[in-house]
Amino acid sequence: MKSIFSPWFFLAPALFLLGIFVIFPIGYLAFLSFTNGSFTFSGLQFVGFSNYVHIFTNSDFWQVINNTIYFTFATVIPSLIIPLILAVLLNENIPFRGLLRAAFFIPSITSLVAVGLGFRWLFQNQGPVNSLLLNLGFEPVNWLSSTVWAMPVLILLSSWKQLGFNMVVFLAGLQTIPLSRYEAAELDGANSWAKFFYITLPGLQPTLIFATVTTVIFTLRSFEQVYIITGGGPLNTTNILVYYIYQEAFARFDFGYAAAASTVLLIITLLLVALQLKTWNQTD
Repeated sequence: MKSIFSPWFFLAPALFLLGIFVIFPIGYLAFLSFTNGSFTFSGLQFVGFSNYVHIFTNSDFWQVINNTIYFTFATVIPSLIIPLILAVLLNENIPFRGLLRAAFFIPSITSLVAVGLGFRWLFQNQGPVNSLLLNLGFEPVNWLSSTVWAMPVLILLSSWKQLGFNMVVFLAGLQTIPLSRYEAAELDGANSWAKFFYITLPGLQPTLIFATVTTVIFTLRSFEQVYIITGGGPLNTTNILVYYIYQEAFARFDFGYAAAASTVLLIITLLLVALQLKTWNQTD
């Protein structure tokens, strides 16, 4: 009989690394959120729930939450709809299909820092976008210094960055739908729209759930585009949760408060993952 310790023996290295790089940091983060935060253990002071009370009574935090919700929803919706349409089109036997797939996937493997610098150049006051508007007879827009237009620039960048990954996910999901369903629908006289709504979308339901949750998580952890393009401005209108945590920790050195805000973000993420698993189990 095999020893019951054999599986644990082989799992031990992975569990050791998991404990060091995942479990311990999460535990230390939760502990730090109940302290004043310090670079050394000797300087730590236990403050109870005061950091959390400060968070939920801070008007700046609620503005950041509103910004994050706006940014997340406005990014997730096009990041799902456009890749889904592209995946359906590129799943057909069309010319240059492989080249088009590669071209649309390029944003996913491009550095966010490099892309952010490119977008900042495109949307600066004297940049190509405003030059194009002038040539078309429109007034230029102060994209990055406008409380209305700065966030849409970040949303455009984030949606473009996520496009290729979701397209590949949907392409993989389309391969799991049996061709016999489409053939049977054609025999019944179904047109392209009917096949899409009654075969493609139901067949992609698990893939849609996965893509939605991963896109929401990707959006919630957005940092580089805010750091590179707007710095949270103007007037705090593009400050989202991860950048807010960075400011509190490394600009104001309020590590306890930043840890509490990070814990809130962690709880939100865990709830989203739990929702995904629950919804996925219901579709099986």
